[in-house]
Amino acid sequence: MPKYRNDVDAVLRALADPTRRAVVERLSRGPAVVSDLAAPFAMSLPALLQHLRVLQEAAVVTSEKSGRVRTVSLRPGALDVLHLWLDEQRTPAERQADRLGVHLARHPQKENIS
Repeated sequence: MPKYRNDVDAVLRALADPTRRAVVERLSRGPAVVSDLAAPFAMSLPALLQHLRVLQEAAVVTSEKSGRVRTVSLRPGALDVLHLWLDEQRTPAERQADRLGVHLARHPQKENIS
């Protein structure tokens, strides 16, 4: 079991909800104020704030308050733990195919023109 298993579990739990995934997709384009994040959803602001709290507790997003405006950002590298875990789940054949692809990209074959 990887040492970062708790981090993987927390991020997967946070992303299990479609609303939270939509928020992360929106934040991948840049920071947003809470009212803008809430606009596309048919839910109360307190309900959206609960979703943001789950994402923040999983260390997926950060927020900053300036006056009465709260801006939410995707935490850089927050999803890297998923990438590491998924990479470990790949089969040996997939890894070998990836290495072959890298080799072929580095050493392109010259076409034989006869």
